[in-house]
Amino acid sequence: MNSHRKRRSAVVDTVTPAVTGTARSRTPRPRADALRNRERIVTAAREMFVEFGPDVPLDEVARRAGVGNATLYRNFPDRAALTHEVVLAVTSRTTERADEAANEEGDPFVALSRFVHAAADERIGALCPMLSGGFDKDHPELLAERRRLEEAVEGLVGRAMSAGRLRTDIAVGDVLVALSQLTRPLPGIACMNIDRFTHRHLQLFLDGLEAPARSVLPGTAATMEDLRRRT
Repeated sequence: MNSHRKRRSAVVDTVTPAVTGTARSRTPRPRADALRNRERIVTAAREMFVEFGPDVPLDEVARRAGVGNATLYRNFPDRAALTHEVVLAVTSRTTERADEAANEEGDPFVALSRFVHAAADERIGALCPMLSGGFDKDHPELLAERRRLEEAVEGLVGRAMSAGRLRTDIAVGDVLVALSQLTRPLPGIACMNIDRFTHRHLQLFLDGLEAPARSVLPGTAATMEDLRRRT
């Protein structure tokens, strides 16, 4: 009797993992077209948040993305969920631009300059009005991505300063504040081509950062701790 039970137990032990593995392999994965729809929605939302502000009607976002309202709400049940994803996407892509600049440019000030212009193209300034919305700004996913970006920019600033290419009376917060202010969209204004001045003004800002310093700055350098206390 005991040997029969042992044989039966062995059969169960060998079959169960196989069944479990089969069930796991049958877990549905998002289809390629579903992933593309999601990406189109996030891209459209980012564009429209820049153009019209974070309160743009979601049905307009769906129309810009080329999907139906049902598809949008299936991916993002409310505005907070969509805003969360847009902020996450912009922050992540901006961090990637910082890493690329650091890895591909030999001159650390050129790397910093490349990142600043790339961050403008990623519409990082559009995050400011979105961050005042009603979504969880302290979500662990967002905090982790923001920290990745801060560390990447701190690395760019630190290397440029150590190489004597960046003035020493500034800090990483100065770079991020200026970048935010110079790239922040002005929704609803009549000057629809205002973006064409962005890179021009960013370059003026970068020229002011390069060492040797040509002036004495008033006040004190803005650190990341300063920015965190104000947000």
